[in-house]
Amino acid sequence: MDDDRARLRLIIEGRVQGVWFRASAAEQAQASGVTGYARNRPDGAVEIVAEGSRKKLESLRLWARTGPPLAHVSTITEEWAQFKGDFDCFRVC
Repeated sequence: MDDDRARLRLIIEGRVQGVWFRASAAEQAQASGVTGYARNRPDGAVEIVAEGSRKKLESLRLWARTGPPLAHVSTITEEWAQFKGDFDCFRVC
């Protein structure tokens, strides 16, 4: 069992909808082998739930601080948890 694996939930606020944030997050995640999903929330934020190695999740977290070129991130809330193995790929919801 890989003790380095974890789950990361990010709530990204700011100008993050309608700027390709979810699709760009999926590209970042898929390129690094991270699984999970990205979805728009009704409050205007984007939620990312991802699983993988802590190193890869940290890379995704750092990318999410700025996101794609048209995004403007004002706040990120992060929550680390135990790896559950719930996902087989990374999806945009």
